[in-house]
Amino acid sequence: MKPIEAIPLAEIRAARERIAGLIVRTPLIRLNVEDAPAEIFLKLENLQPIGSFKLRGAGNAMAKADPKALARGVYTASAGNMAQGVAFAARRMRIPCSVVVPDHAPRTKLEAIERLGGRIVPVPFERWWQVLVEHEYPGMEGVFIHPVSDPDVIAGNGTIGLEILEDLPDVDAIAVPYGGGGLSSGIAAAVRALRPGTRVFACEVETAAPLSAALRAGSPQEISYTPSFVDGIGGRGLLAEMWPLVSKSLDGALVMSLSEIAGAVRILATRNRVIAEGAGATPVAAALSGKAGSGKVVCVVSGGNIDAAKLCKILEGDVP
Repeated sequence: MKPIEAIPLAEIRAARERIAGLIVRTPLIRLNVEDAPAEIFLKLENLQPIGSFKLRGAGNAMAKADPKALARGVYTASAGNMAQGVAFAARRMRIPCSVVVPDHAPRTKLEAIERLGGRIVPVPFERWWQVLVEHEYPGMEGVFIHPVSDPDVIAGNGTIGLEILEDLPDVDAIAVPYGGGGLSSGIAAAVRALRPGTRVFACEVETAAPLSAALRAGSPQEISYTPSFVDGIGGRGLLAEMWPLVSKSLDGALVMSLSEIAGAVRILATRNRVIAEGAGATPVAAALSGKAGSGKVVCVVSGGNIDAAKLCKILEGDVP
């Protein structure tokens, strides 16, 4: 895969027009915490029809794909949220959808994929990761939509940056969950073009933080990976084609513990009545810790697809 160097602002603006009828323009609200180290705002992507921002990138990539190729169907590799985005858009287009999922994918997300009409193909994590690296799964029909390193997916994700700057032009920092870099680099592309003084931070979980390891070493590194309730982010390494983009566009990686992220899930639910999955709460944990700085900090609550049993445990004060 050719390295991705940049995402033009014009592509992000064009993506916004393409997906206007598919996605929700999500609100930006304050976090109801009085003693926080910053003015914290929440970009509520958990309010998308699929409960995740992934509909933006999936919708843009599919809108740009060759209609003849799409007629044979579409497929992706995802632990849940991108799968839902592709399946949702495929159902709108009335085309078949298949999803290669890792064997640790949460039941809540698998049920959502099936509800949207997606066909699930479970594989071991190592084989799933290979699909992300190779950008294909032999035997699958139709167009492959990569969940991360597709410029059209990244441009679709970047529309979140446009909305944040419209609603809060003087934002000082934006904290974004880091899975593979498609969300953070898309938002950063829009922000760098329109308000270069705003910092954009990637937020990772301590059990799987490949970006922080790569930034320390100056190149992608393979790391140990431990599955956790924070299932929407993290991996064993960076996709090589994403390294040029994320290393240039992001202002650093903020690594949070499982207990800090669980605490953020709890605060979002009890203070703002917002249901966030672990990945979506990670930026809030970073902002509450002070790592994202002072001033006006926007946290991208990327999704709300958390298993009910895990959410109950967190609300009771435990870490799943």
